[in-house]
Amino acid sequence: MPATKDQTQPQLLFVDGSFEELAAEMADYLKAEDAKQLLEKDPKKDEVLAKLVAAASALNSVPEKEFTAASNLMIHLVMQSADPKKYLPSLCSVLAKPLANSPVNGPALSLNALTTVFNLLEPSSPIRARVFMEILKFLKAHTMFDALRPYLDKMAAWMEEWDISEEMQQQIYEEVADVALESGEETQAYEFILRALRTLDADDQEELTSEDAQRLSLRALKMALLSPTHYLFQDLRAIPSVQALSDSHPIYAQLLDIFAEQDLEDYNDFNEEHEGWIDQQKLDHDRLHRKMRLLTFASLAAATPSRELEYTRIAKALQIPSEEVERWAIDVIRAGLVEGKLSQQRGMFLVHKVTYRVFSQTQYRELANRVDHWRSTLQNVLTVLRQEQANAKAQRERELQEIERKLNGVGMGGERNQDRRRAHQQREPREPREPRERNDNDD
Repeated sequence: MPATKDQTQPQLLFVDGSFEELAAEMADYLKAEDAKQLLEKDPKKDEVLAKLVAAASALNSVPEKEFTAASNLMIHLVMQSADPKKYLPSLCSVLAKPLANSPVNGPALSLNALTTVFNLLEPSSPIRARVFMEILKFLKAHTMFDALRPYLDKMAAWMEEWDISEEMQQQIYEEVADVALESGEETQAYEFILRALRTLDADDQEELTSEDAQRLSLRALKMALLSPTHYLFQDLRAIPSVQALSDSHPIYAQLLDIFAEQDLEDYNDFNEEHEGWIDQQKLDHDRLHRKMRLLTFASLAAATPSRELEYTRIAKALQIPSEEVERWAIDVIRAGLVEGKLSQQRGMFLVHKVTYRVFSQTQYRELANRVDHWRSTLQNVLTVLRQEQANAKAQRERELQEIERKLNGVGMGGERNQDRRRAHQQREPREPREPRERNDNDD
């Protein structure tokens, strides 16, 4: 795929020889007799190139092992022109056709040749955008989105560097979306359709209501509605060209509002009011109905301050039998709209976390009510904790006083006993000692 370029242009092809010599070699290889005759008459370079490019379709039938060398030589010759853009569209069309005799490696060889053309152009050249479009068409035709994936983040910088028109940017982004969609990458496709819409001038009402802008807006809306993974619509409603659908396609705008912030009952009313319209627009009623139930479940969970949803409330809101509530609860969790767990014994769904579909005044009020509820709960908990702390402190003080009292009692009792022993010893008479006999050593 395209290489990122610095200020200096790298040498990507190694070709030796004058233009005349290389052109003659190419004319022989392609059997381009008109070009060979011109070369014998000292012709102008562009005249020879025109003949060679006209004969370049022969590259689609050369042996596989010769294709890269032959295509590189043809690319080199075209790049010698003072105005390569005259020949590059035709050459790219030729290179985009894989080798007829190489069903396995042909697409990769063709992509490599197209990439070589892209990388040989100056980084700021607007011609790069045209070549890139050819690469995108090739990738779409061969479902090769993975080859494009590493370069998606560079595209915005490339287009700014090329300084191309908004219209061209829209075309490129939409082509990328087509490549992604062809490979089953619906999320990526939707993202690039939105990028295309965001290139429109929000202050230019004429541009926002143009046929292309409205076509892209409807395409984005349909993709969002039918996507099995897309449940939030605020990003889409914020785009000016989508907002303009309220005038050009009011029914679509009404449907978008329902999926953005209303519930299943509103969707059913819409179907009754516009009977048959969903089928006429090929929007798949079953898929939309299922998504609307999941969104209704999410809204119900978000609007419940206690975070405890009775099975009966869920069944009523989703218009389903009570025995199906648990299945829908599992589905809404898998969709990433709600986190929680089922309490079969209590017949409750316990909400842990919920995704808000829209954050309007209603949601702000709900959040304020929930914050008040949490504040009241926390205050009650804090009061209980403080009371328990006070009780624990009083208990410790009582225990310390009791220990001190006991210690004081032991100390006073010990001193009295010692006094009694000393008094008893003073009153008790001593036994008389027997006289010792004198001997000669006594003086």
